Amino acid sequence: MALSTQPYKGARDFYPEDKRLQKYIFAKLREAVEAFGYEEYDAPILEPTDLYLSKGNQEIIDEQTYTFKDRGDRSVTIRTEMTPTVSRMVAGRRQELAYPLRWYSIPNLWRYERPQRGRMREFWQLNVDIFGVDNQKAELEVIQVLDACMKVFGARHDMYTIKLNSRKFMTYAMDRYLHFDAVQTSSLVRLIDRMHKINRADFITQLDAICNPTQRDEGVVEKLLAVMDAKHISELPAELQQHESLAGLQELLKNLANVGVHNAEFDVTLMRGFDYYTDIVFEAFDTNPDNNRSMFGGGRYDGMVGLFGVEPVPTVGFGMGDATLQNFLELHDLLPKLEPETDAYVVLIGDIYEKAQHLLHELREDGHMRLAVDFTGRKLDKQLKTASKKGIDYVIIIGETELQEEQYNIKNLRTGVEEKHGISRIVSIIEDNRRHQSKKLLED
Repeated sequence: MALSTQPYKGARDFYPEDKRLQKYIFAKLREAVEAFGYEEYDAPILEPTDLYLSKGNQEIIDEQTYTFKDRGDRSVTIRTEMTPTVSRMVAGRRQELAYPLRWYSIPNLWRYERPQRGRMREFWQLNVDIFGVDNQKAELEVIQVLDACMKVFGARHDMYTIKLNSRKFMTYAMDRYLHFDAVQTSSLVRLIDRMHKINRADFITQLDAICNPTQRDEGVVEKLLAVMDAKHISELPAELQQHESLAGLQELLKNLANVGVHNAEFDVTLMRGFDYYTDIVFEAFDTNPDNNRSMFGGGRYDGMVGLFGVEPVPTVGFGMGDATLQNFLELHDLLPKLEPETDAYVVLIGDIYEKAQHLLHELREDGHMRLAVDFTGRKLDKQLKTASKKGIDYVIIIGETELQEEQYNIKNLRTGVEEKHGISRIVSIIEDNRRHQSKKLLED
């Protein structure tokens, strides 16, 4: 039986044109993040399973991860996110690092779930974290970085919204206002986190199941719905509006507007499913009705570093998945047409491969040209078709006569124009084309 040519379910093959796009997206993200002074890090793709159990739950491990026993009978998990890993790394050098610490990564991650648009089993994710700032200047900067990551591709504020909420406030509302216990609160957080994916009747049914008979009689379901229906902080019940976290949230929204992030707003239904968030959480949503969904998000998680037996370090960060970002960029027509990295395709006429090596070396070393050399000996028209199929703009044709005269044919496959020049002029032509492509990329 023939082997399948398909990749593993939920993973993607990256042919050169796909990898070219990924390289472009990652380069733009690095440009945006490094403008704020963030430094790149990485770590092993495998972690001890206990790392994910520390602030997660067994259900996530059993149903959403690639977890297995290694040959030493140790339970290991292919990383599903970087938050536990980067917290481990910071804890490992807690006393040596200079704070505030600004780190980012774009790792390969795996999560076992049903593949769907924008959510793959294998994915890459930009992670941005600032450690050592215990006030909302950290949230302000990190959300600015998220905004910059969108704008670096040419995205406008009307294309996406950044929604904010406070987990600290929500915990207070569930505990003091609605009087849910810890188990009920944990279930309710997960229910609210997916409330926009189910209809209102189902949400109410599941909410009702979380409540005990006394709570139902006291109208807790209706009180919670009133909270969830509030579109602005001013629409919340009066006894909740004065909570200190909401005052901080209002201040953050004002400061975001002052630094030019005008598309940030309060959303009381925003929860973020992970248990490790301790206060402000945020997510970016596409405003296009064809992709009106959460794309990326994060928040404050002050307790993770402390789980490793060291003093806690206040932390704010976010993650931005590659597939979701690419869907957004494609939908809003924000991706340029990318050309191959190869500058020219070299066609050798006759048995001159050895004789041409000095010239090829000179073009690559002194001319800084990226050359693909065809040494198959096929007919000229077939070699030209190969270059055209690869999308390469120029072909340099070299034969015995050209080597002797030090004049070489260079053909522009886009225009069909063929000329004969010396090395210096050929290098100049290629450099001009490279500058033109770079300018076009910036304009796109």
